[in-house]
Amino acid sequence: MAECIFCNIGQGKTKSDILFQDDRCFVIRDIHPAAPTHLLIVPLHHLTYLSYVGPGQEALVGHLFAVAEELARREEVTVSGYRLAINQGRDAGQGIDHLHVHLLGGKRLPALG
Repeated sequence: MAECIFCNIGQGKTKSDILFQDDRCFVIRDIHPAAPTHLLIVPLHHLTYLSYVGPGQEALVGHLFAVAEELARREEVTVSGYRLAINQGRDAGQGIDHLHVHLLGGKRLPALG
């Protein structure tokens, strides 16, 4: 596996302003925000895609979403609304090959469908 910026941040090898961290994930602000609140919820364990989550790892996905809800409260976007998104693969816009959840809020977001 090539160097992974998210793995390096999670291991403390690359400095970043970590908003939250526990034994399963960490949260940072997106360096190219698409909304006033744009956070990334990143598992510490390297998984490239959501489809790589194997048996016994399903709880990790639920944990990422629970952490997202907690950070949405901290960022005060729960009342106005927020979006959670996972980009899987290049066609979806995944720029880093490490599973992560985007939390976007703080403005009216365009409808997706």
